[in-house]
Amino acid sequence: MNSDPHGFTHLDAQGRATMVDVSDKPVTLREAVASARLVMQPDVRDALFSGRLPKGDALAAARLAGIAAAKKTSDLIPLCHVLPLEFVGVALSAEGADAVRIHCTARALGRTGVEMEALVGATVAALTLYDMAKSADRAMTLGPVRLESKRGGRSGDYLRSET
Repeated sequence: MNSDPHGFTHLDAQGRATMVDVSDKPVTLREAVASARLVMQPDVRDALFSGRLPKGDALAAARLAGIAAAKKTSDLIPLCHVLPLEFVGVALSAEGADAVRIHCTARALGRTGVEMEALVGATVAALTLYDMAKSADRAMTLGPVRLESKRGGRSGDYLRSET
């Protein structure tokens, strides 16, 4: 499966990028949760959650954008496998006085994990919020974007230990 001496599964023995062959792996339930954080001025965050942004319901738009993006991950990341997702969910919550936390959960029955789908979903949802609120605050900051947890697959489960 992997002949790269450094253990990078997306490189062949000559160091060239290659798609990982997952055909020998069993189909199992895979789930990943990723998060993104968008920091903005407190009044803009309040307007976002009260539905007072000039561009409309940014939270609904971000949820839909995150779901659509997760479904298109293999079109964006060249070596990702095309996965039939069973579920994608995007949750947005206020964090502190000036931030929004976005969680994207992706679930599939497959031979490879859904971490990239969750990460892409969370990122695009955050970028959608930025796009819809940028007229009120161009200094918003996106990050970190990170994997919070994953389960299923040969490499086992992962749960981020830090907050």
